[in-house]
Amino acid sequence: MSSEDGPSKKVSRKPRYSRFTQQELPACKPILTPALVIGILMCLGIIFIPIGLLALSASENVVEVVDRYDDVCIPSTDQKVGFIKDPATNKTCIRTFTIPKKMRKPVYVYYQLDNFYQNHRRYVKSRSDRQLWNPKAESSTTPCDPEGQTGDGKPIVPCGLIAWSLFNDTYMLSKNDAALQINKKDIAWRSDRTHKFGSNIYPKNFQNGTLIGGGKLDESIPLSQQEDLMVWMRTSALPTFRKLYGRIETDLEANEKITVTIQNNYNTYSFNGKKKLVISTATWIGGKNDFIGKMYMAVGGTSIVLGVIFSLLYVFKPRPLGDPSYLSWNKSPNLD
Repeated sequence: MSSEDGPSKKVSRKPRYSRFTQQELPACKPILTPALVIGILMCLGIIFIPIGLLALSASENVVEVVDRYDDVCIPSTDQKVGFIKDPATNKTCIRTFTIPKKMRKPVYVYYQLDNFYQNHRRYVKSRSDRQLWNPKAESSTTPCDPEGQTGDGKPIVPCGLIAWSLFNDTYMLSKNDAALQINKKDIAWRSDRTHKFGSNIYPKNFQNGTLIGGGKLDESIPLSQQEDLMVWMRTSALPTFRKLYGRIETDLEANEKITVTIQNNYNTYSFNGKKKLVISTATWIGGKNDFIGKMYMAVGGTSIVLGVIFSLLYVFKPRPLGDPSYLSWNKSPNLD
């Protein structure tokens, strides 16, 4: 380039002016005055406390019967694990309890396990979702070790530790010597029945390995209809959990005697777990749960108390809004 052309112009990197780049767009800049803060706290209290009362009331209206049976449905012996693993022993157990209040249908039947960590990382990963849905992925058992294949290399369907440990206690309920039918249809999530478990996938080689886990599956029924399996494979986040066993479609009157015939098959004795049978109704908030109501009440009550404290401070010890004398650099230095 000749000197006649003059010095080359520098390319400016300055962005073109706009209200967006210069952050001049309209914005809401609320000033949290004492009156506004007090009003917000009072509103939170007025809203949250009634919600908490409603939630507590709904929880109190739930009628629930909980019966622990793992400790009484086994002989008083130190060989509990040996007893539960012995296929020759009779594991039938009869339990009786009384309905405290009228239970309107549907009455839900749950089983509850304590000290069972379904959230363990290796346990949660031991499953193959592709195998449960795709018939061409039957041999996709790599994530399922050590329950992926039988000793002779045949794939297990469904594979993995979650399916292998399927809960297999059974309950038969009766009142006045008449059996109570337990409806086990639609106890699993609809998305599981239609999208996660295939209608053309059938159990194969299940519980035929060297290690025998929990329940067995009917090989003539597709996985999309094995709802007990679907419920069990929705792993719980906490070591104490309940899973739906079925529904009773008739009302249970107060003071009625309910007899339960239990097949105590599931081994919780190896890890000091507990088993409970739960019979419960439900309200708009679900089952019995006081925590939600108490939390709403606690938050609402705390907001009211803070609102009252701030109000008293605002009345008896006010300070001008935006007073610069409270800034640290405007205060007189301490010469002492």
